[in-house]
Amino acid sequence: MKKLYSVCFIIFLFSFSAFAQKSKIKPWNEWSKKDTEKILNDSPWGQTQTDTDTSEMNYSPTSGGASSVGQSTPRNGSATSVSVNNNRADQGANNQPISVKYHVRFFSAKPIRQAFARMILLGQEKQNDQLAARLQGFIDSNYDNYIVVSVSVEASDRRFSGPAEQALGSATSGTLKNKCYLERADGKRNFVVDYVAPTTDGTGAKFIFPRMFEDKPFLNVEDGNVRFYAEFSEKMKLNTKHKVSDMIYNKKLEY
Repeated sequence: MKKLYSVCFIIFLFSFSAFAQKSKIKPWNEWSKKDTEKILNDSPWGQTQTDTDTSEMNYSPTSGGASSVGQSTPRNGSATSVSVNNNRADQGANNQPISVKYHVRFFSAKPIRQAFARMILLGQEKQNDQLAARLQGFIDSNYDNYIVVSVSVEASDRRFSGPAEQALGSATSGTLKNKCYLERADGKRNFVVDYVAPTTDGTGAKFIFPRMFEDKPFLNVEDGNVRFYAEFSEKMKLNTKHKVSDMIYNKKLEY
């Protein structure tokens, strides 16, 4: 019995130590670039959806007339191959998969705003206390009434991120109505009420949802997962899942 108790006690101490280390969070102005990118792109508050187009993986030759008017479909080809070849003629062949990354972040969660602020400070050549003070005001912004999700686009080639950026730039709350929502594990959906297209500040498009839902906060720590969904077209659908119980920051549920 004593031996069993000792083993259990050791396991408890190990678990508690691991939990303490996991819960220990450095002040945001001490985060490294790696820490900051982790919060933004791979954390309970920030997820990355990668869409990959493999249509150009298999080589097919292009010709100067590939995009000419009146071109006929090859006997052994298809409309799809003609479309791919047209793109190759106009943009250049790639012969490799093309990926576009969508960064989906709970902008109303303080860790995300801290990460944005930290990235700005990391880009400064020397310490700028005045800028840091302004950024602290940005971090402390009030989001008591709304949940804000931001989306930005990343690709190695702007030719492929362009259509996604255009879709984000031209969307409105009207076009997104019934096509954009936060969904809890119990199936309840909180639909977008406002939308702000991307600006030059680098934080992405903003999807705005009510924080109160059926007379209480939309999320609590027992809700399991929350899903963000936004549909712009058949080819562009955002769908990320975030674990609510992991969204605790400084003993508070941040979302």
